[in-house]
Amino acid sequence: MFLFENNPPWAKNTVEKPEVLNLSRRDFLKRSALLAGSTFVLGVWSSCETRKEPMVREVTKVPASGTFEEAGFQPNLLVGINDAGDVFIVCTRSEMGQGIRSSMPPVIADEMEADWDRVHVVQADGDPKYGNQNTDGSRSVRNHFDEWRQAGATARAMLLAAAAKMLDVPASECTAHNNFVEHSASQRKLGYGELAATAATLDVPADAPLKDRSEWRYIGKEVRGVDNYDIVTGKAIFGIDASVPGMLHATIERCPVIGGKALTYDEETATAVPGVEKVLRLDDAQLPPAFNALGGIAVIGTNTWATMKGREALNVKWDFGPNAGYNSTEYRAALENSATNPGKEIRAVGDIKTAMEKASQTHEATYFVPMQAHAPMEPPNALAWVKEDGSIEIWAPSQDPQAARNTVAAVMGVEVEQVTIHVTLLGGGFGRKSKPDYVVEAALISKAVGAPVKLTWTREDEIHFDYFHAPSAQHLKASLDETGKATGWLHRTTFPSISSTFAPNVTHASNGELGLGFTTVPYQIPNMLCENGAAKAFVRIGWLRSVCNIHHAFAVNAFAGELAHKAGRDQKDYLLELIGPPRNLNHLFEGERGAYGEDLNVHTYDTGRLRHVIEAVATSIDWGKDLPDGHGLGIATHYSFVSYVAHAVHVSVIDGQLAIHDIHCAIDSGTYVNVDRVKAQMEGATIFGLTLALHGKITAKDGAIEQSNFHNFPLLRLNETPPITVHVVHRKQAPGGVGEPGVPPVAPALTNAILAATGKPVRELPIRLG
Repeated sequence: MFLFENNPPWAKNTVEKPEVLNLSRRDFLKRSALLAGSTFVLGVWSSCETRKEPMVREVTKVPASGTFEEAGFQPNLLVGINDAGDVFIVCTRSEMGQGIRSSMPPVIADEMEADWDRVHVVQADGDPKYGNQNTDGSRSVRNHFDEWRQAGATARAMLLAAAAKMLDVPASECTAHNNFVEHSASQRKLGYGELAATAATLDVPADAPLKDRSEWRYIGKEVRGVDNYDIVTGKAIFGIDASVPGMLHATIERCPVIGGKALTYDEETATAVPGVEKVLRLDDAQLPPAFNALGGIAVIGTNTWATMKGREALNVKWDFGPNAGYNSTEYRAALENSATNPGKEIRAVGDIKTAMEKASQTHEATYFVPMQAHAPMEPPNALAWVKEDGSIEIWAPSQDPQAARNTVAAVMGVEVEQVTIHVTLLGGGFGRKSKPDYVVEAALISKAVGAPVKLTWTREDEIHFDYFHAPSAQHLKASLDETGKATGWLHRTTFPSISSTFAPNVTHASNGELGLGFTTVPYQIPNMLCENGAAKAFVRIGWLRSVCNIHHAFAVNAFAGELAHKAGRDQKDYLLELIGPPRNLNHLFEGERGAYGEDLNVHTYDTGRLRHVIEAVATSIDWGKDLPDGHGLGIATHYSFVSYVAHAVHVSVIDGQLAIHDIHCAIDSGTYVNVDRVKAQMEGATIFGLTLALHGKITAKDGAIEQSNFHNFPLLRLNETPPITVHVVHRKQAPGGVGEPGVPPVAPALTNAILAATGKPVRELPIRLG
């Protein structure tokens, strides 16, 4: 583990001669800023100072006088205090911009009554002693909040006991506050540093008392990012920055089609490129791919540029293998055919057949969402060092370092204990970096060349060889009475399953995937039938931010908007009528666990909270206000990752041109830790959702992905981004997720606004008017 605030020796930038000046991205920015003058720096800081709301102070840290390992008082795995009073808190989750390093430590610091200016965040390596470290599924705070509080409370209790012993007074007469324990009766106090040695000799209590929430000083407040200063000043260490002396660089030319293999390649021409030292053929990929390396030809050299130029010179001839016939146009037709025909029954309520037969009218629609790529700003990369003694040391931007550790150990044929995974900052993740294939590749190459190797994926690699979000076709049909009220709901969903990445012959979705917004539709309709159609996968399918909630929320909310329009009803009122009165929907899950592994006795699926975010976002956007011709408001809501989110959007469509004027979001995530991060996550999720709605589309031809970079897989640009208003609901219920729940309602809220403005439904993404 290491402190990010001090650059470790493996993060030093190096200059490699004579071929290429190995200029780091931060040095490039610094030199560019010098050339451009001071405008860039001033612009950054002026934007940082525009917040009006009070925050916990950010960069006033007292420098640490030691390390976590040297701290004499360590009551548990997460807390350390040295004799100087420095407080070390170990962050066991991966930081990818979501703010966990500014959310986990405040919880512990609050309970232990630490001075935030004395807190130093230490990043944990991948190790099972920390429990689950998989940083996806919006589970960090919601799964570990109580555990973190207890870790801090334990430290506080032991410091109080140490003070009582040193002052020879009852512990009940002592109070802890801001790195001190005070005995008010005698007006004496001792600092945490003075207490550390004595506290270390005491027994660790099994169950220390927690603070009342009225006493919280950091939890629920705005705590600025602990890494903000280092990021802005170029000191923060991402995976792409990791370096060790003597390391080589590598890139890999992979078969464009998953499951293919190289027939011939020109090793001699590639090694003739200055800086290229070796060309290595990796073992061919096996299907299903799981987390394994994809094979291909690795080019190893003294710098990344040389390996890229050597890669271009390989002139590989491929056997494209069994997936070469995959084409998106034909695949979409097959998905839609599957979705419009009877499938595997998943959920049945009432008698849908009779409801359709007796309906005054019916309405049906088919929706389509294409494949999506993760496209984090930092592509996959890893630095691996397979040493002579058989141990393996790795530095990687990993969301799931234990999975990386286990997979590397299995592939390399060593004991798990011989593998060390150092977790760097991640330049985005969205689920991509929980799959450790790129880490495995680096380890394989390092072993082959007998040196530490830094493997870098290009943007083209990242898009071509992603674990893609599944394309989906969905067909919905409703029976309606004479007033337009829904009496029956038929929903068929078809998409290739994530399970196909790990097991052969998978053609239907798992129960877990179907629980993400399909079987959990909260509408109070007496007759419902949900079916799942068959679909085969031809690429690696994986989880992307909010997973199947993306396409299920789109279809369910867009169809609700169409029903409201058909009935001549207000969208919001019709949506609330579909949901019905506040009630408990725990019966939609089997057993005592929900779709996200949550304890349903703690996290009740409550339609009252869903209704509340709808009303809150409607109030925020001034729902019902008079709008000019060509303008419209749209609304959508969704429950995911144990949180409730609604979006409302104001658009205009004039002469076929779409303009998004305003977008509002309301989230109820129960108890939250850092409201600044909640707001930022909702803003980011909204932008992510707009990207999917307006631009996101990955296609394949002859088995190969057609998109390659941001020119043909664009992200939302600044000039396309509307003002975003976030309303955070204050509740005392247990924490829900925050990182993903903001994505699903965005696209259907937007398409419902277009429907309101034009009278024409939008049934596929990305949106194309005309």
